[in-house]
Amino acid sequence: MALLHQTDRLDRRHLAILILAFVVWWQGFTSLTVLSFLLGGIQRDFQLVDGDLALLTGLGIGATGVGGFLFGWLADRMGRRASTATALGVFCLGNACCALAPSFSTLLVARAVAGLGIGGAWGAGQALIGETFPPAERGRWGAVAQSGAPLGLGLAALIGAFVAPQLGWRGVFALCTLPILALPLVRRVPESDLWRQAGPGGEWRQLLARGARGTFALAFLLTAFNMTAYWLAVIWLPRYLQVERGLSEARSGVATLAFVLGSLLGYLSFGRISDWWGRRPTFALYSGLLAGGLLMFTVFWPWVAARPGLVWVFLFAAGLGTGTWSGFGPMLSELFATPVRGTALSVIMNTTRGAQFLAPLAIAAVAPRWGLGGGIALAAGFALLAGTWIWALPETRGRVLG
Repeated sequence: MALLHQTDRLDRRHLAILILAFVVWWQGFTSLTVLSFLLGGIQRDFQLVDGDLALLTGLGIGATGVGGFLFGWLADRMGRRASTATALGVFCLGNACCALAPSFSTLLVARAVAGLGIGGAWGAGQALIGETFPPAERGRWGAVAQSGAPLGLGLAALIGAFVAPQLGWRGVFALCTLPILALPLVRRVPESDLWRQAGPGGEWRQLLARGARGTFALAFLLTAFNMTAYWLAVIWLPRYLQVERGLSEARSGVATLAFVLGSLLGYLSFGRISDWWGRRPTFALYSGLLAGGLLMFTVFWPWVAARPGLVWVFLFAAGLGTGTWSGFGPMLSELFATPVRGTALSVIMNTTRGAQFLAPLAIAAVAPRWGLGGGIALAAGFALLAGTWIWALPETRGRVLG
């Protein structure tokens, strides 16, 4: 009997896998990014300084790195489906604790718990898609699941702009527990038959063995460069628009949606183009779009400000460039063997994201001299670096997994 990725046509099993991977990542990313829109209310209630807000933001992101180790190992040892479901439960529990936190120190702990679960929300789902969808369409459907990120940021922006003023930050965190209602869907999702065939894995020595460790290092650095570019831009984008460009909370939320709309189109188009043109050239093209868009509404702001309509154009272009993230699930799945695929995906993605706890601290450090826009413009340099580094990795388009 043919394995799922060997079937000629997609069926209900593929649809169930895609929906689960999408929903868990979408809601996990919403939980991760919504904090950026709640910082003002949290600061007022607990009487915090900007350094406290940077710590809160950074701790949640840092915890995703730890979650990547934990849930990546779980995905290889106990299965992609079990890891995905457990991650969903953990970040919903963390959100509930955030909503009830009586003090700032308690909120820090609760946010770390949520970060652990969010760290597991991506790797197992992308490994499951990579192992069950046909190779020629892997980029396309991996991109659909990855589109949960811009949609999550969009939902977070809408909640921050229009719901948080009514419900407060505690009410928003309470709403972010609702994804737990998706758990019954797990029963309809088949486990990866490729993983079942290979048997439980998760042995680090296989990932770091000769022949694999070089690929691991190259992929890790590529992800780190891309991650730094993304988070330097996204973490403080709403605050940059409010503080340095004078937009109200509502208008900054709408401006962020222009970025999100570009991201959604970028994520979905990247998958199809990379299946046709290749992972590497598509990645380089989109990295250039991200860098160009960021530079235009920061470094070249005086020129853009004289033409107000262009602000939205370049926010959209920068968002389009973030479509590079659609390449990581398929590409990393194609680079690593089944026994360590879940671990590799989760560790690479979440360790590099976890290291971004330094991003808000870095922006807070450079802001007094260069403003928040200086930190965001720095992201353009990392985007260009990632677009160059991609050529150090082999082309993997359409590779049959084993």
